[in-house]
Amino acid sequence: MSALTVNGVTLSFTDHPGPAGPPPLLLVHGWGGSGVEWREQVRAWAGRRRVVVPDLRGHGKSSVPPDGYGPRDFAADLGGLLRELGTGPVVAVGHSMGGQVTTALAVEHPGLVAALVVLDPAYGADAAEAARLPAEQAALRREGVGWAVRFVHRAFGPDSPADARARHAELMATMSPDVLLRCRDGMYLAPGAFGFRPAAVEYLAGRRCPVLAVYSTSGAADWERSTRPPAGSRTVVWTGCGHYLHEERPSELAALIDEWTRHLR
Repeated sequence: MSALTVNGVTLSFTDHPGPAGPPPLLLVHGWGGSGVEWREQVRAWAGRRRVVVPDLRGHGKSSVPPDGYGPRDFAADLGGLLRELGTGPVVAVGHSMGGQVTTALAVEHPGLVAALVVLDPAYGADAAEAARLPAEQAALRREGVGWAVRFVHRAFGPDSPADARARHAELMATMSPDVLLRCRDGMYLAPGAFGFRPAAVEYLAGRRCPVLAVYSTSGAADWERSTRPPAGSRTVVWTGCGHYLHEERPSELAALIDEWTRHLR
């Protein structure tokens, strides 16, 4: 892995070379994850696409500052990283919290994003999720990473690869409970958060690039369509999957992104 200091934070990342032409891919993990979860996609694109895979601040091998755990903070880090690497506009792919982060990157730093791919993004939480959040945050404060590890096991589908489930549980178990709490606060409770539907509708109106959204449930996909994404956008539902779509159908995801971005140059 390589590392660069951006915004006072040391970000670990891998940068896999590819030919000039198609925009590079930026692969952004979710809450309590790290860049290692994209290894199947990196293999699929080896030699065909440039692929940049960071660990977000507070995650993986990146440094752990005391604050700055909102989607816009993460996006500012990634914007600095992309500028340092000279990637030009990328296809920004984000899972869960990473979907909020890549969306913030597209909205706040539009010159850096040619297209956006979000996988079960953490924005668009409905009223039932909003009602559960205070109790969940209280449980996370009380139980620490044990609660978060149980979250991982619940989030995988019944047919998920056992090694992916185990890897995520191990990653989550190494996380700082304070970082996990701050991330969820940043997504849903902090001023300017856009995790819940009313705020998300307003924030998503700032997207200017096409968006490929992949969801595990039809209700969430229908809501995404209702936000009127930019021209060229597409929303897909993968029924039978859990939350970790990119690890449950890695080859299918790589093929879908290739097909959807083939016109981008």
